[in-house]
Amino acid sequence: MSRSDLTQLHFILDRSGSMQSIKSDIEGGFAAFVDEQRKAPGACLANLSQFDDTYEVVYADRPLADVPPLDLRPRNMTALHDAMGRLITDAGAKLASIPEAERPGTVIVAIMTDGLENASKEWHAPAIKALVELQTKQYHWEFLYMGADQDAVEVGAGLGIAAGNSITYAKGKAREAMAVSGDKISGLRAQRIANPAAAMPEFTDEERRSLAE
Repeated sequence: MSRSDLTQLHFILDRSGSMQSIKSDIEGGFAAFVDEQRKAPGACLANLSQFDDTYEVVYADRPLADVPPLDLRPRNMTALHDAMGRLITDAGAKLASIPEAERPGTVIVAIMTDGLENASKEWHAPAIKALVELQTKQYHWEFLYMGADQDAVEVGAGLGIAAGNSITYAKGKAREAMAVSGDKISGLRAQRIANPAAAMPEFTDEERRSLAE
């Protein structure tokens, strides 16, 4: 049986050139997001990956106390599918190599972007959707999708992410989007300690309205 008190949190962050205009909001919002997770019960191993038209692991399986400030350096285009495919397959392989008694009971993948896919070469939407659905249904991973100035519910659905776990945010509300998502994640982590089958709280209509304005 896996550890109900342990969460593995993966954050996939867009660093394409269009993120330059909200760089400071992203950095500040991410700091607040990490602080929120430090207050939640249970242990959490944080993983940060960045992508433009290339994919980079910034750090892996760090205790929240050791997570450094975010230094976002926007550039290039948006290869979202390649980033998701790489992270999910790498994380899945790594987890499979860990004895079950040491595996995290909760795996969360949070994705934040301000634009649409336009540069992937290895992965396409149907393959990503199948991969996300497999991890969700068979291994009970939780996925969150935050997309700026787009129909994030529609885009998320095309990636296999539940409508209740996808949210559109206005580009000036990046910090607030991270805060709302952080609340969902810390709430789930607390619930999973007592109830390993607990589901991620869905975004509410009020939250959707406040982030879209």
